[in-house]
Amino acid sequence: MHRRVLTVLVVCLALVVTAFSRDRSAKQKTPKTKPVAGSMPVTSSSAKARALYEKGMEDYENLYLERCNQDWRAAVNEDPGLALAWAWIAFNSRNPAEVVVAREKAKALLAQVTPGEKLMIQWIAGVQEGNFLAGISAMNDMLAMFPRDKHLLYLAGNWLMLDNGDGAAQQKMFEKALALDKKYPAALNDLAYVYARNREFSKAFATMDRYVAVLPKEPNPHDSYGELLRMAGHFDESLEHYRMALKIDPNFASSQVGLADTYALMGNQTQARLEYDKAIAQAHNDGDRIDYMMQKATTWVRETNAAEADKAFAETAQKAHELGLYLEEAEAHRRMAAYQSDDAAALKHLEAAEDALTHGQDVSPLDRDEELSRILRHRAVRAGHAGNNEAAQKALQRLETMASGSRDTTLQSSYHGAAGALLAGQEKWSEAIAHLEEDRDDPFSMQLLSRAYHAAGDSVKMHEVEARLRGTNVPTIEQAVVVPEARAQRPSTL
Repeated sequence: MHRRVLTVLVVCLALVVTAFSRDRSAKQKTPKTKPVAGSMPVTSSSAKARALYEKGMEDYENLYLERCNQDWRAAVNEDPGLALAWAWIAFNSRNPAEVVVAREKAKALLAQVTPGEKLMIQWIAGVQEGNFLAGISAMNDMLAMFPRDKHLLYLAGNWLMLDNGDGAAQQKMFEKALALDKKYPAALNDLAYVYARNREFSKAFATMDRYVAVLPKEPNPHDSYGELLRMAGHFDESLEHYRMALKIDPNFASSQVGLADTYALMGNQTQARLEYDKAIAQAHNDGDRIDYMMQKATTWVRETNAAEADKAFAETAQKAHELGLYLEEAEAHRRMAAYQSDDAAALKHLEAAEDALTHGQDVSPLDRDEELSRILRHRAVRAGHAGNNEAAQKALQRLETMASGSRDTTLQSSYHGAAGALLAGQEKWSEAIAHLEEDRDDPFSMQLLSRAYHAAGDSVKMHEVEARLRGTNVPTIEQAVVVPEARAQRPSTL
């Protein structure tokens, strides 16, 4: 398993300084970033609290993503002044109210910790609060201060991965961590994901073999192997690895939902729903439970049963609202919009999605902006398709303003996807291509890119993007709406 993307920090990859592409010169180093021997210290008045914090970091690296929260909560119970534990609760919790409280606790302790700890807290808090430049600068200064701390290299690289951005930057970090410890499990896991996202599956599987060998009694190596095999389209082998993970730990929820996702992508929606029900029952927190309910609802989309899908998503949205999970409520409505055949119905759900983001104050500025950008993207496309050019342009202008003020890649992708779709609708193919290529991993954009390349007479790129689209095996609503239909069509008729 790799860390869930939608509820964690997203980095502006373009702003990552060149600490991992070239060494900083001596005159670039300030006292704050002067390299320090060893690993980052942890400030705590309690040896027990420090041990609990360190156990939490180990559990985090092994993808026990709720157990590590429990470790950190226990740590701050022992020592309320353990700032890093508060910071990582803020980073990882699925409870938005807890995130806000923990982040403020960590910030309030900044004056009492070491320079390295201070930078880590500023990194986490800065990006969550939308202060990207300050947050990323703190991250880079922290890495420069502790250049031989493999755990920090992993944490930074893992954070970069969450945005599906520059794989080369991520790869360098994991390789640097592995140069310090060639059997470092967390780096092996994420390096395999980098290879898989580049569709270098032979390298991914070879790295996974190393990961399994290092941690033969842990569930996550098999869980990750199952996900990468699924990405490659090896569904039966994927199921085997998920079952191996569950044999090691029957409560490893990621593998239970992995089984369900794999059956869904295989086309067995009845079995997928049975597996999702098991995942929902054993979910470790409300946020995960809502996620699994949305995945189950998507099986009805795959069966082109819009009535049942509407019913399931509406139930999920209502449950999320009752739990105060307004980001998830918004996501449920946005997913409902994605498969609607009627533009008016889709626009109504998008209005409900945007409204959900105003229901509470605990959604972080980062999460709110990213979800809003996805909503505006679909609104622009649907309004344009419905012939309401004024509404389409208004949504696009809002997106452009958001994207121009940030290098957050989610905002950038949302803007370019919407702009490319509207230009394609006007058959301005060359202009559309320039935008759609900036959103080339989204199935909707890939579908439009195929048409645009065909219109532009570029058959090589057209066939390349069609192959990528048909080979997309990720359990998302976009994949469910676009890819099965694309696979049913003749090549070059997308």
